[in-house]
Amino acid sequence: MKKVIVIGGGISGLSTAWLLRDKARRAGIELDLTLLEKEATPGGKIRSIREEGYLCEWGPNGFLDSKPQTLDLCGAIGVGGSLHRSNDNARKRFIYTGGELHRLPENGPSFLKSGLISWPGKLRLALEPTPFIARAPGGDESLAAFGRRRLGQEALDKLIAPMVSGIFAGDPETMSLNSCFPRIAELEREYGGLIRAMVMLARKKKKEVAEGKVVSSAAGPGGVLTSFREGIQFLTDALNASLGDIVQTGIQVTAVEQGQSAPYRLQCSDGREYEADVVIVASPAFAAAEMLSGCDDTLATILRQIPYASMTVVCFGYERDRIGHPLDGFGYLIPKKEGCSILGTLWDSSMFENRAPQGKVLLRSMMGGACFPQYVTLSDDEVRTRVMKDLKDVMGITADPSFVRIFRHEQAIPQYTVGHGQRLAGLEERLKGHAGLILTGNSYRGIGLNDCVAAAQRASDEVLTLLGQ
Repeated sequence: MKKVIVIGGGISGLSTAWLLRDKARRAGIELDLTLLEKEATPGGKIRSIREEGYLCEWGPNGFLDSKPQTLDLCGAIGVGGSLHRSNDNARKRFIYTGGELHRLPENGPSFLKSGLISWPGKLRLALEPTPFIARAPGGDESLAAFGRRRLGQEALDKLIAPMVSGIFAGDPETMSLNSCFPRIAELEREYGGLIRAMVMLARKKKKEVAEGKVVSSAAGPGGVLTSFREGIQFLTDALNASLGDIVQTGIQVTAVEQGQSAPYRLQCSDGREYEADVVIVASPAFAAAEMLSGCDDTLATILRQIPYASMTVVCFGYERDRIGHPLDGFGYLIPKKEGCSILGTLWDSSMFENRAPQGKVLLRSMMGGACFPQYVTLSDDEVRTRVMKDLKDVMGITADPSFVRIFRHEQAIPQYTVGHGQRLAGLEERLKGHAGLILTGNSYRGIGLNDCVAAAQRASDEVLTLLGQ
């Protein structure tokens, strides 16, 4: 019986362990499987905190149902019936610029009517399909360079940059197009431009709907935001409960080294040692680097080159009758040039009706990111003051919040900066010399919850391939 150890009990590690056990059982393969998590409670950055009737998400607040990975996992572990999709308000997303909130247009006519982009900016966008736009350069390209080249500076400032901060908490000047949005790079190569690609794909989808091949959906951008009534932690709790004593908490792995009686030996901070035939490291890149430095210093050096952005999550609860804004939407993002402290605010209680007590609302604001790393060190009073000022400027809120919770993440989100693809290639090359050592998680090929589960599928398949040889 082969010994397999998963290091890290976030969504990536828990998903990998569950999928591996399930696939091994169905294949008739016996495994000695253990998951080691340094914290007392598994879940990583997924944590749903219920206080005073409010439900605050410490980290991510759900996943989009446009991809099958997480939906399939939920069904497999028996919690598919508990899924809780956001309501139609989540379709409405806003950008704050020029002193007002502008709803993101959902189609061509609404874009023409929108005041989000000026007429000169719209004309620049209209040039995007023409042959006058510079072709994609060879190699990697930053999101900012791509935005300026294809869409113009205004679209970069008001559309691309806020989107990048909202998804990655990143700086478009440093983020890689190929690694962050590979599909967009692919569409440009295949169709010669984004507008041309959108037109062609829309025609294709219309034809498929007419032929009954796909069902038209009224989902918001990228699908419907989906969670559970108890919060997204319900998923990691369910995985943990299903895995049972496979999960061992309060154990911090400090080193993964070449073993003697087994391929790998794990050393822990409390002096314990483990031996394993296969080691799956589902920890953040910076933590993986420290564990693996003694095993392969070059591998560790590459892992250290993956930077992380900090993030401060600020939850404010208010009496509903003290907020004049209708809060009929998902929330808004703020371009960096507007000079605000926050990256944006989600109207959590508008998307999910059980996020605040009756007669109250919950707003969740984000601060920091790659452009403002210093904000994670601000005091609670300074954070509260800055957020209140921005909410007043953007939404006209003058009332003091009756509920405040502040969560800080010094290393929150991995940054896929220019050259990320080359770093991944370097990792793959080094791992060829370490059979049975596998890296997974959101440091590599996607930061979202769906991406983590997809990576867990790949990692579990890789282990079964190894054991089947």
